[in-house]
Amino acid sequence: MGLGTKPYSRGLTDLGNGAYAWMQPDGGWGWSNAGLITDGDQSLLVDTLFDLPNTREMLGAMRRAAPKAAAKIGTLVNTHHNGDHCYGNELVGADEIISSKHAAEEMQRESPAVLQGFMKAAPGLGQLGTYIQHCFGAFDFDGITQTLPTKTFSGSMSRQVGDKKVELIEVGPAHSGGDILAHVPKDRTVFTGDILFIEGTPIMWAGPIANWIKACDTILDLDCETVVPGHGPITDARGVKAVRDYLIYIRDEAKKRFDAGMPASEAARDIALRDYDSWGDAERIAVNVASLYREFSHDHTPPDVAALFGQMAQIWNDRKNRRK
Repeated sequence: MGLGTKPYSRGLTDLGNGAYAWMQPDGGWGWSNAGLITDGDQSLLVDTLFDLPNTREMLGAMRRAAPKAAAKIGTLVNTHHNGDHCYGNELVGADEIISSKHAAEEMQRESPAVLQGFMKAAPGLGQLGTYIQHCFGAFDFDGITQTLPTKTFSGSMSRQVGDKKVELIEVGPAHSGGDILAHVPKDRTVFTGDILFIEGTPIMWAGPIANWIKACDTILDLDCETVVPGHGPITDARGVKAVRDYLIYIRDEAKKRFDAGMPASEAARDIALRDYDSWGDAERIAVNVASLYREFSHDHTPPDVAALFGQMAQIWNDRKNRRK
């Protein structure tokens, strides 16, 4: 049984009461969700998309669905720094762009030009290049003008959209260094960014994992009817619990192997995925285990992204060959 609560198809989903979600199946690498909150002639957008064509399509649909409110979007919120949640910022024309302080700092280190260079190098990288194309080849990173937040915060912040209060809650570092939630109490809705990947494998670049587990508990405590994840179908408490359970399982299995002296790359292959084997992008376990090993050993050096993509490429290729 899936964890979605609404039909999962590409395009705009009307959540009721002037709230919308833009969905991008299958929710894998780069195929993120976004949200629009409206009341009267006011609006707030939660996240943009990975490139300009996809963002332009989304904004057009939103302006057709809510022509009065979405004609001029007052506030744009970026839930974190990854490009699939902010590279389309330049198209919005918002009066203000908000993120956590940490996310804004990370955006400056992860410009579209970096990813564009990564893509141009991919054809000469063999199996790794094939995997990079698999992850990001559907997107166009040319001509993006990085548009950074104009206002940042730590802890919490709120914005008013008509009669609706939107609560911005910092829960990172977890998936990334600066994750936030956007909670709309009046709509009983929360937009979670990449704290939630539903029916897809979460990826932990930052941690600590306790923060991510706590973030899931924070979402559950909000008692929302509608939970819009960063990737995957719209869900409810069941989806939140499934992500939390995955994180706890991977933490505990990785700790056993860490204590036994097994290398992280070997542990990532040794852990049985069990109920999570059907989730998309299962190869991300390589990143998760590597992050956990750094946490267990109190190693604060940044992850070796290139090496981790190489490990994921190998696991992805092996899984693909087994399915043939």
